[in-house]
Amino acid sequence: MKPDNHIFVIFGASGDLTWRKLIPAIYELQQQEMLPERFAVLGVGRSAISEEAFRTKMGEGINEFADTVFINESDITAFLQKLHYVSIDTAKLEGYQTFKKMLLALDKDYQTEGNVIYYLSTPPSLYAVIAENLGKLDLCKQNTQTGWKRLIVEKPFGYDLETAQNLNKQLLETFTESQLYRIDHYLGKETAQNILVTRFFNSIFEPLWNRNYIDRVEITSAESVGVEGRGGYYDNAGALRDMLQNHLLQLVALTAMEPPTEFSSQSIRNEVLKVFQSLRPLSVEDIAYNVIRGQYTDSKIKGERIPGYIQEEGVPKNSRTETFVAMKFYIDNWRWGGVPFYIRTGKKLPTRVTEITVHFKPTPHPHLLKMSEDNGTQGMLVIRIQPDEGILLKFGMKEPGAGFNVQQANMDFRYSQLSDIHLPSSYERLIHDCMIGDASLFTRGDAVEAAWEFVSPILDAWKNNPAIKLYGYPAGSWGPASVDQLIDGNAQWRYPCKNLADDGLYCEL
Repeated sequence: MKPDNHIFVIFGASGDLTWRKLIPAIYELQQQEMLPERFAVLGVGRSAISEEAFRTKMGEGINEFADTVFINESDITAFLQKLHYVSIDTAKLEGYQTFKKMLLALDKDYQTEGNVIYYLSTPPSLYAVIAENLGKLDLCKQNTQTGWKRLIVEKPFGYDLETAQNLNKQLLETFTESQLYRIDHYLGKETAQNILVTRFFNSIFEPLWNRNYIDRVEITSAESVGVEGRGGYYDNAGALRDMLQNHLLQLVALTAMEPPTEFSSQSIRNEVLKVFQSLRPLSVEDIAYNVIRGQYTDSKIKGERIPGYIQEEGVPKNSRTETFVAMKFYIDNWRWGGVPFYIRTGKKLPTRVTEITVHFKPTPHPHLLKMSEDNGTQGMLVIRIQPDEGILLKFGMKEPGAGFNVQQANMDFRYSQLSDIHLPSSYERLIHDCMIGDASLFTRGDAVEAAWEFVSPILDAWKNNPAIKLYGYPAGSWGPASVDQLIDGNAQWRYPCKNLADDGLYCEL
């Protein structure tokens, strides 16, 4: 589907995200003929660089980060001519007169009929400022005469519940909710979207997707890297704010939501909100026993000495910021009553992987259970979000030979097996969705606030009760040893990539 003619404005265009992700994604859309006939990009940044220098930098980004099947020098050269740049101080209103003049000139030259997407690739402190300044210059209103206007906002959407509410209030002073697109790149990944198809299209799964057949749900998002020179920023965020409050809770919502009445943005986002509203509030006791935070310490990985978090540049030596968090919680509704959800995320773990694991209940027949040396042989469905996007079904099979010993067998599908199909990047998918006005995979303001309402008590407890432990874990491990105590009974966390020959999906080690 081709979007309407429009101008794509990037605030913070001289930053890393623009040349690594945004411009390569837009170029790939062009190569697939998914851009409108009349289209331009206007980069806005504080760096005083020329338009030609901006184009050169973006060309380098395309060559380095775009899908190689789309790399064509003549096509890149033609695409770069659609890129323009203006340098202003986005924090000061006076610079917006220069911006408005250039925007209107491009609108006239390209005949884009006033349609504009504003992308905020800036520090969060500028989100409300930019929106307010656009409003003061009358660049937010949309109607049949002035065209449509849309605003894409990068995370974080607030620092806690109060700041999230304030940000929503400030943005809604100049934009309507229907104009706002809060982007979470995890939701742009093909497998994340495929959760809905797997659940609602396949009758072999949907009848089992409830408390009667599912023992527990486990969601892991592991990173093998540390703070990568961003210690100053990360120490004010931590794993709970940086990953769990947004990315992981969004995956929880897709996993747990009810079937939407239709596959429209309003219906899907209504069901996401219902999940967040059904999250059982965490008491002080819950936080003490069912939420575990950790911080990586120095260790050796493959013979190399790896510094701990507090040895990282920009991190205070007395920092209590968590680089790992795991928690157990419940969704109090008819479908999920009594089913525990376990989620964990952390830095400096053994591999980079994000996946959802649905553990089905073991057979109730006690004699069959005794036939298995490992009671973990009951079925599980693994939905891999990254890096090897795909789905893995593990189920019990009889071992060859005498008796009825059971072992696990795998059935898997991997998107990488589709050699003739381009797997779009998350930004490519989400940018195009915004261009066509589809907000299904973008977060609505009320859902943002509901997620913060669930998470904020944890932040308050950590702040007000220094007795709550911060566990150390060696860099390269799977986090604090105490996380195993979260899971009830003899069950264990799934450790992706621990046994590559048995796992069925690739990992980056």
